[in-house]
Amino acid sequence: MSPHREPTVVGVQNFNAAEDAAALRAAMKGFGTDEEAIIAILTTRSNAQRQAISQAFTHEYGRDIIEDLKSELGGHFEDVIIALMTPPAEYLCRELHHCMEGMGTDEQVLVEILCTRTKPEIADIVDSYERLYNRPLAEHMCSETSGDFRRLLTLIVTGARDEEAGVDHARAAEAAQQLYDAGEAKWGTDEEIFNKILAHESFAQLRLIFEAYKELSGRTIEQAIKAEIGGELKDALSAIVECVENAAAWFAQRLRSAMQGAGTEDKTLVRIIASRAEIDLGAIKREYERLYDKTLESDISGETSGDYKRALVALLGPA
Repeated sequence: MSPHREPTVVGVQNFNAAEDAAALRAAMKGFGTDEEAIIAILTTRSNAQRQAISQAFTHEYGRDIIEDLKSELGGHFEDVIIALMTPPAEYLCRELHHCMEGMGTDEQVLVEILCTRTKPEIADIVDSYERLYNRPLAEHMCSETSGDFRRLLTLIVTGARDEEAGVDHARAAEAAQQLYDAGEAKWGTDEEIFNKILAHESFAQLRLIFEAYKELSGRTIEQAIKAEIGGELKDALSAIVECVENAAAWFAQRLRSAMQGAGTEDKTLVRIIASRAEIDLGAIKREYERLYDKTLESDISGETSGDYKRALVALLGPA
């Protein structure tokens, strides 16, 4: 979202794919599985290093490491490890596909993946999706969503965001006025204007627009969106706004809600921890503690157990 990177997983120096492949083969061979070894190796390697291990594994043993891991592991622990072994864009594609397949669509997952990613990340996801499923992501998504929510996601997926334009204070003031005229200043809301601006402008430019909006209307763009817009579109637009302002805090809130209430949304927990570990999980941890006065590690430890817990905690890195 922003250039601010704070990973908890950075890979190891003096990496040796063949040695790691041999250690993982030993951990899975024979009677019983050495889960500790699997966790120790895979949670500390970067995704690029894990892909190299996967190739070395096939080269040395003529086997598919993901298939071997799946046959040895189970439950949510398996989900974490397979997430780590999958290239990032491909992993998010599988999550998108899963949330749209079958009965009903999980719109929250669409919002979490598509409204929070940068333009290059989206382009990567779009390419991978078509390669994996032989149909364009936009087409699949259009068949599963509707109305202004569909229009917003379509703009995002088709790469409407202009990351090249640079920031412009005069244009920001104009856009803020358009948002004000489309929402608070009129009876009923013109969602199309919100969509257009929030899907087209770069994050740096949106930051200026939101500041200008506050000066103009006396309330924040979040307050306006929550008051003027409902349903999934509200969630999607709010996610964009919050990620422009503080992506780590948005993900911290999403983790919190995945662990609140009856039962844990394990899929969300795994997806965020695995997919943000090399991006900004360090910042997410810090925001979590600031927002909730508890460490992310203590809450995760309270909601999970066994190897599943050990793998997630390992990805969080030192406290």
